[in-house]
Amino acid sequence: MADNNTKASVVLGCQWGDEGKGKLVDILAKDIDVCVRCQGGNNAGHTIVVDGVKYAFHMLPSGLVNLKCVSVVGSGVVVHLPSFFSELEELEAQGLDCDGRLFISDRCHLVFDFHQIVDGLKEGELGRGSIGTTKKGIGPAYSSKASRSGIRVHHLYHPEEFEKRLRTIVAARYRRYGDFGYDVEAELARYKQLAQRLRPYVIDSVEYLHNSLGAGKRVLVEGANALMLDIDFGTYPYVTSSNTGVGGVCTGLGIPPSKIGNVIGVAKAYTTRVGGGPFPTELLDDVGQKLRDVGAEYGVTTGRPRRCGWLDMVVLRYSTMINGYTAINLTKLDVLDVFDEIKVAVSYVIGGKKVTAFPADLDDLESATVNYVTLPGWNQSISKCRSFAELPENCQKYVRFIENDIGVPVKWIGVGAGREEMIFV
Repeated sequence: MADNNTKASVVLGCQWGDEGKGKLVDILAKDIDVCVRCQGGNNAGHTIVVDGVKYAFHMLPSGLVNLKCVSVVGSGVVVHLPSFFSELEELEAQGLDCDGRLFISDRCHLVFDFHQIVDGLKEGELGRGSIGTTKKGIGPAYSSKASRSGIRVHHLYHPEEFEKRLRTIVAARYRRYGDFGYDVEAELARYKQLAQRLRPYVIDSVEYLHNSLGAGKRVLVEGANALMLDIDFGTYPYVTSSNTGVGGVCTGLGIPPSKIGNVIGVAKAYTTRVGGGPFPTELLDDVGQKLRDVGAEYGVTTGRPRRCGWLDMVVLRYSTMINGYTAINLTKLDVLDVFDEIKVAVSYVIGGKKVTAFPADLDDLESATVNYVTLPGWNQSISKCRSFAELPENCQKYVRFIENDIGVPVKWIGVGAGREEMIFV
């Protein structure tokens, strides 16, 4: 068997996103050679704080913060080129030198402005049953991909084919939604310029990643969103449009399961989600608001307040089964410093029966009542702790409770926003 150093390590979200994956990727990236995104688009939102400077990532890999790391936008990512460049410009304006360190797969599908318009129109059709999309055009772009009418990066360099495809797909959307005032001629002119600007970044990422692994380079895959937003295994239809679990790493990058080594799950010490959909441990009271305020739970991408609740071990067990985590990064544990008691969901009751597995049927989930265990809080700040031994006894017991339930070791513990505020266990 090959050593894990010759395999890709993977960082994935365990819950409904916003777990703090970017911070761990940033810490790990100082010891890796290549950081790569495998799915999603600029609907993701990762924030990293380095030396007091806050960097916001949406589409680009968080590994860019580390100057020795090459970052790759993999084939499974859908890319809105104006957003790609605006995000890059913003990072460079903050003093981040990305020259020669950022590449994009020639197989990436493109997100156009009409996808974003359609995203809003589709959400409007759903009315009260809306999913809570970010309206970044991600879903419609993946729909174009699945219907085989999408446009990929390599099409940019065949102008006649690109124009034919763009006119065809816009005409199809007009037939579906009516004339929504999209200027195809202006878009063709804009993308002619964007294509030339993008050319230095475009690579065959499949060959690049396989060559990197073959040469013994250390590759880190940065997942976007999280398992409970997976198109197949999340709370469908309140999900994103891609495979956010470990399967999406293989399909989004073109690497086999045998090339995946460590799979690190990032879990918040409590639970949050944005948008619609069931949330069994959601707190609609002062405790929920306290979690939101202390944890600054507002979306990086949308600014929307996040829904907050207690940690749900039913969700974490389910996530662990699917993704096969080898280690856990428990984040924002310091947010719980201010609670006398901390509840943890261990099972549900549905139709009068105890349920320990996460159900597929959302009606069952909506009707579920939650069985909690109550653990004592620690009522003191842990933000200055830099080792597990320094954590208060009740805090240590909380971490061990989680480990014992899912059978996976907690290797990193976040006790603050900064890069240095992470305990390695």
